[in-house]
Amino acid sequence: MAEKKVVVFGVLDTAELAHFYLTHDSEYSVCAFAVHQKYLESTEFRGLPVVAFEEVQEIYPPEDYYFFAPMTGRKMNKLRESVYNEVKSKGYRLISYISSKATILPEAQIGDNCFILEDNTIQPFTTIGNNVVLWSGNHIGHHGQIHDHVFFTSHVVMSGHCTINSHSFFGVNATIRDYTEIAQGTLLAMGASLTKQKTEAWGVYIGNPAKRLEGKISSEIY
Repeated sequence: MAEKKVVVFGVLDTAELAHFYLTHDSEYSVCAFAVHQKYLESTEFRGLPVVAFEEVQEIYPPEDYYFFAPMTGRKMNKLRESVYNEVKSKGYRLISYISSKATILPEAQIGDNCFILEDNTIQPFTTIGNNVVLWSGNHIGHHGQIHDHVFFTSHVVMSGHCTINSHSFFGVNATIRDYTEIAQGTLLAMGASLTKQKTEAWGVYIGNPAKRLEGKISSEIY
C-alpha cells in the first residue's frame, strides 16, 4: 500500500501536536508544514520543510498529498473555517485524525478535517460535521448533531439529542442537557451548565445554571 503523505497547516502548538499524533497513531506520514507567506519565518519545523501556504499545491500537489488543518482556540473557529475552505479550493483531500484511544460507537458519523483526541466517547446515531475539534475526554451523547467548525475543549458533557450549530465553543467541564439546541457561535464558558433548551446566536453563557452575558461576540473574530 502506498504511503499516505499529509501536509499540516501551521507551526504552533497544535501543529506540533498534530505531527505527534499522526506520527504515532495513524496511517499517515507528515511530510511538510504550511503557513501563510507573511508568517513564514523558518523553512523547517520538527525536522520537516515549512512552505508558503499560497504555493503549497505547486510543491505538494493535491493528487499526491493529503492535508490537515487542525487549528484550535476560542478565536480560531472562523480562521479554521477560512483555511479549510482555501484547502478545499486547492483540490486537497482533508483527513480527520481520530485517536485510537477514543471510543466511537457504531452508527456515529464524522466529517473531514476533524481532530478527535484520546478518551472521547461518541455514542451511536450522532453526526459530527467537518472541521470539528474534540479535545481529550469529552462525552458526546447519542442521536445528536454537531455542525461544522465547532470546538469542544476537555471534559464537556453533551447529552443526548442535542443540536450544536456552527462556530460554537465549549469550555472545560461545560455541561449541556439533553434535547438542547445550541445556536450558531454560542460560547458556553468553563464549568457552565446549560439547562435551558436554546441559546441565542453569538451569545456568551456562564455559570450554573448558565445565563447569557449582555452583548454578543462579534462573528468576525470568533
